[in-house]
Amino acid sequence: MTGRLGVVDRARMARSGVGALSSERALGLLDASLAHGGPHLLAMDLDPRALTAQSATGGPPALLRALAGEGSTRRTAASAPSPADWGPRLAALSRDQQHRVLLDLVRGHAAAVLGHSAAEAIQAEAPFKEMGFDSLTAVELRNRLSAASGLRLPATFVFRYPSAAAVAEYLRENLCPAGADPAQPLFAEVEKLESALARFAPEGEVRSRLAKRLETLAWRLGDSAAEPEQAVDSDALESASDDELFDLIDREVPS
Repeated sequence: MTGRLGVVDRARMARSGVGALSSERALGLLDASLAHGGPHLLAMDLDPRALTAQSATGGPPALLRALAGEGSTRRTAASAPSPADWGPRLAALSRDQQHRVLLDLVRGHAAAVLGHSAAEAIQAEAPFKEMGFDSLTAVELRNRLSAASGLRLPATFVFRYPSAAAVAEYLRENLCPAGADPAQPLFAEVEKLESALARFAPEGEVRSRLAKRLETLAWRLGDSAAEPEQAVDSDALESASDDELFDLIDREVPS
C-alpha cells in the first residue's frame, strides 16, 4: 500500500505520527501478532513525539490520541499555542502590510506541508496544484491555517483559494476587525513620511521647504473642521506672502 508513496507523502505520514512500514517489517509484525494471540493488536509505526508535535494543527485525531496515551494527549493540549490575537496586530498595519504578514504565514505552513525547508519555495501566485498539493496535503494546510488563525475553514478551502496570495487575502478580510479604524491607511502614510524624514534628514533649504509644506498641511487639517464660510482659500494660501500669512494667522487663530 505504501510502495508508491513519494517523498512528500512519506513526510506527511511522519508528521501525522504514523510511519510507513516496509513490506519486510510489516510481515514481521503480522507474524508477531499471530504468535501473540491478543484480541486487539495493531501493526504500525507510531511516533508519540510526532503526535505531541501536532499541536500546531489542533492535535492528533481522537483514535491516535488514545493510542499515544493520555499523558501524550495532556502534553499536546498544554503545549498547543493559542491563535494569535490577529485583530489588534493587523489593525496597526496598512492593507499591504496586512497582506504581507498573512502571506508569510501561509507560505510558511505551505512549505512545511510540502517538506520544503524555507517559505521562499512557495511562490505567492503559483497554483497550489502545480506545487504538488493533493487532497490530503490541502486538508493538512487547511488544518494548520485554521489552528494558526482561529478561523473555521472549510475542507475545500485551499481549492477555493488556489494560491498563497489568494489565501492570504481571504485571511486578511476575515481577520481584520469589522470596526477597524477607517483612517488607519492615512496614519500609515504619515508613518512612512516620518520614516523618510528620519532616513534622509533634510537640511538647509530643503528642510525649510518641507517645514513650510507640513505647516500648511497641518493648517488645512485644522481648518477642515471649520464652518464653510470660515474656510481659507487654499490657492490664496499657497500664493500668500509672509506678511499676508502672519496677518491671516492673527485674524483666524484664537489667542
